[in-house]
Amino acid sequence: MAVRGKIIDLRKLLAERFPHAPAAAATRLVTGLSFLDETIGGGLPKGAITELISPRISAGSASLIHMVLQGDPAGSPQPRMLSGVADETPADPTDKMSVLWPVALIDGRDSFDPSASGGLGNACLHHLLWVRCTKALDAIKAADLLLRDGNFPLVIVDLVLNPPADLSKIPQTSWYRLQRLVESAPTACLVMTRQGMVSSAQLKIVLENSWTLETFEDESAISRLQIRVQRSQLHRQDAQMGGAS
Repeated sequence: MAVRGKIIDLRKLLAERFPHAPAAAATRLVTGLSFLDETIGGGLPKGAITELISPRISAGSASLIHMVLQGDPAGSPQPRMLSGVADETPADPTDKMSVLWPVALIDGRDSFDPSASGGLGNACLHHLLWVRCTKALDAIKAADLLLRDGNFPLVIVDLVLNPPADLSKIPQTSWYRLQRLVESAPTACLVMTRQGMVSSAQLKIVLENSWTLETFEDESAISRLQIRVQRSQLHRQDAQMGGAS
């Protein structure tokens, strides 16, 4: 009973600290990273799990997390949007919806460094919930809790540095449970792994980079990230939604 009481208190605290955004009919969450949004059709899909596979540690996944959190990267056409359907129309800079939205980062190996890539400003950190884990199963449990509450437009689960023996302990049923949870929430869930393992992911994308130390010193390198769509079931889902309407 004591543990259940702590969970209830945590949910109340999350609801107060990160209140629900107004409901919208959007199906995509615009990240503001044009090279990513354009590749995957306009942004991260809401109500679905996107698996980003980073086969190499030096593929740039950590830099990608930083740029998503910053929300308005250099050279991007618009900042990330709290809500609104992704389209080709630039966001009005006075639009109150074009603001930094809350992000939950579930750090599966406690490896996130807020000071990297020049450091994140206070505005970014103010909108960030950083869940520090050391085991993959703990990260899955944290994702379960956050997706149930639906307070965050974006939930990132970073498992890139978790060893294979740790990842093998995650039951496949856990991924389907997370997919059912995110389907009922206005949330995009991004799971980052070293190899494809999220069987319920409706969108799978691959980072095909191999960065060197010189690459990391180039501030514009992030805009040259090479992303390939490995699998997408979103067109089928969109067609079903259109038929139902």
